[in-house]
Amino acid sequence: MSAHRAITTPIVKASFRKAAGQHGIPASTLTDNGMVYTVRLAGIGRQGGRNSFEQQLRDWHVVQKNSRPSHPTTCGKVERFQQTMKKWLRAQPVQPSTIAELQALLDRFVAEYNHRRPHRSLPHRATPATLYDSTPKALPGPSRAPDTHDRIRHDRVDKSGTVTLRVAGQMRHIGVGRTHKGTHVILLVQDLDVRVVHAITGELLRELTIDPNRDYQPRTPK
Repeated sequence: MSAHRAITTPIVKASFRKAAGQHGIPASTLTDNGMVYTVRLAGIGRQGGRNSFEQQLRDWHVVQKNSRPSHPTTCGKVERFQQTMKKWLRAQPVQPSTIAELQALLDRFVAEYNHRRPHRSLPHRATPATLYDSTPKALPGPSRAPDTHDRIRHDRVDKSGTVTLRVAGQMRHIGVGRTHKGTHVILLVQDLDVRVVHAITGELLRELTIDPNRDYQPRTPK
């Protein structure tokens, strides 16, 4: 558990990787539908993409589970945990004034909650750490044949002659040409392979394979 002024997808990914390093890669995750966890409910033109956290789960064969919109009870256990944590923090005689001080309190709380505080809901009032260490762990499923990530994105060529596409959580700029500025296009995406099609005429304006090491994807010289 870590304290931050604002939570971003890179922070979520880094925290997940740290937890996996300490406890092993899990079989699945369960979160709400916040944009730091998933972009599957993003606005028009962004559906079907993946942020870097989602890409990490896919790379490690971890099943991603998200609560249904407007059903917060799905994540009830973590909500109850957060309630206990907030109550404990409010009860501390010295309240934190910096992120570092808050982090120190969180570290104390985690140690108390997991290793020292008996839990009435657990067998023999065990601590969570005791029960966790004594039970078998669900692991990711076996590697499968790689599945392709197919999606469709609608966009409009901007004045510089480019369109954008989010790949593995990072925005890429694809050069189409200034002569097509203002043109409505459809991007047909299969993993890193992209075809840019004129939305009205169906003309293929560009076909490319995204270079993941660069932001701008220039037109290949003829």
